[in-house]
Amino acid sequence: MKNYKNVLIALFTIILTNIAMLVSGQSGEPWTSKDLIEPATLASVLSNAKAQKPVIYNIGPVADIKGAINIGGTSSKANLDKLKKALVSVPKDKMVVIYCGCCPFRNCPNIRPAFTLLKELGYKSPKLLNLKQNLKVDWTDYGYPMD
Repeated sequence: MKNYKNVLIALFTIILTNIAMLVSGQSGEPWTSKDLIEPATLASVLSNAKAQKPVIYNIGPVADIKGAINIGGTSSKANLDKLKKALVSVPKDKMVVIYCGCCPFRNCPNIRPAFTLLKELGYKSPKLLNLKQNLKVDWTDYGYPMD
């Protein structure tokens, strides 16, 4: 029940923040379009034996993409701390990809805290997997690699 309340509070906060940003003319997202990586692009990298692989973190409640490290929903402080701890050994110039995949970005309580953390920690190539709908529609339905 406590987790459910935390998710509802996070969603309500996001909605209010987005309304305030729209009224003031700001986008308010911690990422820009250059910080997004398309599913087809990531799938291609994962399928290419010669390509340098990014570090991938699943920061939501969905299944794991091939090679992803499951952190859990980062709307929870405990999981956000878990992500921070996992990042300690990752060089700042390494590409780090995060994804949640539970829902469209506008509704997701997990991507903003995680992406903001990556920026605060000084990662030079943080990427957010551009799942416009969810992991099933934008990844698994295309047959992209899963663990």
